[in-house]
Amino acid sequence: MTKVNREIVVSEALDLLDEVGLDAVSTRRLAKRLSVEQPSLYWHFRTKNDLLTAMAEAAMAPHAAAPLPTPNDDWRDWFLDNTRSFRRTLLMRRDGARLHAGTTPASDLDRIRHKMNFLVASGVPERDAQMAMLAASRFTVGSVLEEQADAGPGDSSDPPADMPAIDHESAFEAGLNLILNGLVHTAARTA
Repeated sequence: MTKVNREIVVSEALDLLDEVGLDAVSTRRLAKRLSVEQPSLYWHFRTKNDLLTAMAEAAMAPHAAAPLPTPNDDWRDWFLDNTRSFRRTLLMRRDGARLHAGTTPASDLDRIRHKMNFLVASGVPERDAQMAMLAASRFTVGSVLEEQADAGPGDSSDPPADMPAIDHESAFEAGLNLILNGLVHTAARTA
């Protein structure tokens, strides 16, 4: 039997995710991949949901490693860059948006507080900053979910003949700018 640790289990689970997709990730399949008995996985993760949460946190590592804003940063540019970084990270994994949806990695809470404090210190009203961050996050997850669904195996990415192809990046940028413009308008009104 192969000796595994938590990091190896998560890494192999993410590789499995990329190969087979979220619906096909199972503890049985993962145990076989690791050459261990399925119950040994429960030594590291009590439930499959615990494993999925750890996978989501590990998958978000590139975004979590992005530099935090500094007082000299323009909050508008930072807001755009932060949301784009989130999108790029979700797109790095097959079903990345589905894996992430509904999770809030506990290790990211301090970073979220820092980002919120930065927006408020930049003159964005606290409630508006909270709602803008939430709206941008949910918009990004939804956009990536649609993009990844369009690119799914066995799905035709060709739209119906009477509908133009969707440029996912352009659509994302347009929506992101609408969120930012609303936030800029609100911040200017309260200044």
